[in-house]
Amino acid sequence: MNTNRLELTGTVLRPPKRATGINGVPHGYFVMEHRSMQQEAGLNRPVYCKIQVVVSGREAQPLLDSLDSGQPIRVAGFLAWQQSRNGQSRLVLHADSIEPIS
Repeated sequence: MNTNRLELTGTVLRPPKRATGINGVPHGYFVMEHRSMQQEAGLNRPVYCKIQVVVSGREAQPLLDSLDSGQPIRVAGFLAWQQSRNGQSRLVLHADSIEPIS
């Protein structure tokens, strides 16, 4: 089996939005921002990214209940390629774990 697992810390940029898919499955989504300093080739490198986070299924929706803008969080899940209706593509993090960071 191939591995596809990502854990990322960052902050919530905007409160989550919720929608129901045409198959009746509830989805929540938000954008998180990550900033850190990483080692590469023996040098410090500043790293910055934004990524869309999706939470799907009834059981997972409570993960979104306490999220608000600016909140530090740790998210874990898998990455998937998503193409929007307007043809733009991006990587999306499908979360199965969201924890607030104190």
